[in-house]
Order: sequence, then C-alpha cells, then structure tokens
Amino acid sequence: MKNVVVVGGGFAGVWSAAGVVRAAREAGSAGEELRVTLISGGDDLVVRPRLYEDTPESMRVSLDRILGPIGVHRLTATVTGIDTRARTVRAVERAGGELTLSYDKLVLATGSQLVRPDFPGAQNVFDIDTMPTAAALDHHLRRLPGRSPSEGRYTAVVVGAGFTGLEIATGLGSRLPTIADAQGAGEDVRVVLVERADVLGPELGPGPRARIEAAVEKLQIERRTGRTVASTSPEAVTLSDGEVIPAATVVWTAGMAASPLTSQVPGERDRLGRLSVDAYLRVTGVPDVYAAGDTAAAPVEEGHSTLQSCQHALPMGKFAGHNVAADLLGTDRLSFAPDPYTTTLDLGPDDAVSTQGWDRAVQLTGQKAKLLKQDINTLWIYPPVDDAEQLLAQAGRFSNL
Repeated sequence: MKNVVVVGGGFAGVWSAAGVVRAAREAGSAGEELRVTLISGGDDLVVRPRLYEDTPESMRVSLDRILGPIGVHRLTATVTGIDTRARTVRAVERAGGELTLSYDKLVLATGSQLVRPDFPGAQNVFDIDTMPTAAALDHHLRRLPGRSPSEGRYTAVVVGAGFTGLEIATGLGSRLPTIADAQGAGEDVRVVLVERADVLGPELGPGPRARIEAAVEKLQIERRTGRTVASTSPEAVTLSDGEVIPAATVVWTAGMAASPLTSQVPGERDRLGRLSVDAYLRVTGVPDVYAAGDTAAAPVEEGHSTLQSCQHALPMGKFAGHNVAADLLGTDRLSFAPDPYTTTLDLGPDDAVSTQGWDRAVQLTGQKAKLLKQDINTLWIYPPVDDAEQLLAQAGRFSNL
C-alpha cells in the first residue's frame, strides 16, 4: 500500500485528494494500492473568497460530502510537524491525542494567513481571513444599532486597498447603510479606505483603476492614500499622519503570508513564504513533497508566478494530485498549465470589473461583470457533493473555463 497524505482542507487540498483518486482509478488495478488521507483542522471546506459577504457562516461545504464518496480518509487534526527525511507528519487530534502518519508522497496545501498588525490597539481590529473572524465582524455589524449613540458608531475603516480590502469596503458601503437605516441613522454612515500606497489597488495596476475609483466614489467611500494606521482604540483610529477618525469598526486586510508549515519543508521560499516548486508542483529539492495553492510559488505564463487565489489553487490541486499518483504508479506526469490569468473584482451591490492578462486589461464592467462574479462565487468554485462520478470528472478537467 502506498500512502498519500494531503495536508489542508481548502480548494488546493480537496482537489489534490480528488486528483490522486481520479488518476489512481484511471490506472485500474495498480491504482488500488494508493491510499489517500486528508488532514484538516476543520470539518468543512471554507469558501474563503466569499467571506467578505454577509452571513459568512454559510460559506462552507462539508468535506465528508465532497471526499467521502470517493473513499478519501479524512482526519480532523492540526498538523504540528513535518519530517521530510523520515517522511512523517505529526498532528494533534481535536480531542488532544497525538498521532504520526507516514507518507510515500505528501501534498502541502495549508493555504495562507493574514499578517496581523502589531500597532497599539491591534486587538480591536477585525479581519475576514477565516470563518471565525469573518463571523465576528458580521455579528459586530449586526449589533451596532444596540450600541450607545456615538460619533463613530456607523463608521468603518478598512485598512488595505488591495483585492480583499476593495471587496469588503465596497460591500460595507451598502451593508452599513442598511443596518443604520433601521434606526434612521443612514446619514451617519462613513466608510474610510486607508492604503499605504498612493493609489487604490496598487497591485491591480492601472487597467481597472478608473472603474475602481468610480465605484468607490459612487458609494461615497472616503480615501486616505499614502497613509497607514498608527494605533486603534474601541472608539477611534489614529492614522500615521496624526488624523483621528472616530470609528467603531476597523477591518485589517493588509498583507498575506504562506502557512507557517512551509518552514517545516527544506525548500526555497519567496518573500511570502511560499515554497518554490517545479513544473510538476514538486517542492524543489524535496522529491516526495508537493505543494499546491497558497503554499506554492509555481511558474506560469509570461514569466509570472501563481498568485494566492482560488483561480490558481483549484488547478494546482488537480495537477498536484495527478502527478503524485503518476509518480507512484509510473505513469505520465503533467506540467502545470493554468488558464490565462484573469481577475474579477466585486465592487458593491451593482458593480464589478473583470480583467484579462497580467496587464489586467478591462473586459467587463457593471452588471455583466457582476453576473460573472456571482457565477464564480456561487457556482464555479464549489466542488460537487455526494457525487463521486461528477467530482472525479471535474478533477480530470484541468481548466477552469
């Protein structure tokens, strides 16, 4: 029996496990020797790209309903160590028990995490990086009408005007007025977007910027560019230039890093902590370990590397799973080849912008882009449940198109 261990229950992990099973079944009787175990700290696939929306607790899918029908063994545990020489993984189960698993091939797909701020009052800051933190923000917003009236009760300051910051800020630009209007306080709403760079969406480039700025203007979101946060309290935010903004809500979106488990693997890393992988998604210099999703920096077209996004995590998982099985079964591996890069950014209740290519040339705006974003969020990124045949068929489609 050959043991494949997948660490991580996000998009890359789920599709890695499914990819191994699909390739093993395609190999016939030889594939019966492969046993796939997925280790995840939770019982659900969290649909992380949707955590900027309201009711984030609903943005999840049972891992057992995805992987159970294809025979993947799932362990609810937190991985604490990886020994690549001994080819073992150490983990702590939910009940506290410790276990050690041996592997023939390992896929590290534990994603990324927000880089938390360390300024004074950082404990007052919300984020939408995980299901619990997104739910905490959602509950906080819903409780605002019950708070004592104050100048900043319905003011939200969003720190970071990148992809996540823009989506949560434009979302709050419509959510907060709805909450405040229940008490006739709609005119008290303020959303302030703080960005260290001199422009909004600096990493998105100039292509979609005009549309982003128009959406921010339409929603009356205030901008503070070229600045960052110096400190916060439960009632206010102090910016780096000394401006004090009364605010009951501060959302931090600035900065991501790969899972700390990448440090357990002796490979090269980029500035985000992502492991360098080859064309087959094997960690460079560590042949029995693969990385997929936000833990890996894989080469793509035009000399670029993958981004920390589900657009790349889904196909990376599928390719990694296929290649793990191919290595063990002696069949042909596949070079990672994702779809051409695109971006679809939500800009509030009635707007979005969709771009194509690394220069992010605008392709769609307004309702057409919004409908595309809704299809991506509610249909395309969800794996099939309770259906082995459909899941394995999708695992064999390496394109998102």
